[in-house]
Amino acid sequence: MKLTVVGCSGSFPSEGSACSSYLVEADGFRLLLDMGNGALGELQRHIGLYDLDAILLSHLHPDHCIDMCGYFVARYYRHEGGRAGPLPVYGPEGTEQRLVTAYGDVPDERSMGEVFDFRTLVPGAFALGPLTIRTDVVRHPVEAFAFRIEHDGRSLVYSGDTGPCEALHKLALGTDLLLCEASFTYGKEDIPDLHLNGREAGEHAARAGVGRLVLTHIPPWTDPLTNLRDARDVFDGPTELARTGAVYEI
Repeated sequence: MKLTVVGCSGSFPSEGSACSSYLVEADGFRLLLDMGNGALGELQRHIGLYDLDAILLSHLHPDHCIDMCGYFVARYYRHEGGRAGPLPVYGPEGTEQRLVTAYGDVPDERSMGEVFDFRTLVPGAFALGPLTIRTDVVRHPVEAFAFRIEHDGRSLVYSGDTGPCEALHKLALGTDLLLCEASFTYGKEDIPDLHLNGREAGEHAARAGVGRLVLTHIPPWTDPLTNLRDARDVFDGPTELARTGAVYEI
């Protein structure tokens, strides 16, 4: 698998990055994890607008899904040769209605369903092209999912947004790469069931025995180097900060 960081800023775009979005490729199949603010423009640096095979939305906060509204326009109005066919989009219950409401002026409430094949996520496993997707609900104020993506004996795990939880630990066990949010600063913010700090991300990586830890979803007000240091204090494997355009071969 190849993982490309399309955007990695938390809450809103930073000066140097769009919000959460990650491209996973394997055997010609292209899967996008989340499409937050600014991600649609950045995505076009890596693939064409109509080259995706599926999208997974971890949850319905704008910094993880709002550019789906722009992508609707691209698929509904501007596709050469007519409207683009329905693309599988997996998300929490109510994803279609949330995006229809966010867009606000769709031709009718069925329009998004003409270009997106909405499918509701539930905990468990399913096949998606050559990939196996394992997912579970994590700790966040809205329904939110983490994903384990497996192919040919290799795996990566994306935490989505979560506080410390057993579900993330179980998904991450032995994974080759843990793409883990680290929004908060250790010793500064302590809000249950919302986000991880750098130290907690490192603790998850150490306990799960992951091969590599990549910290992501760091908002502009959080010092990334502090979170990187805190993660490295408790996890002695390779650890780095996500950056836009970074590519990982897994």
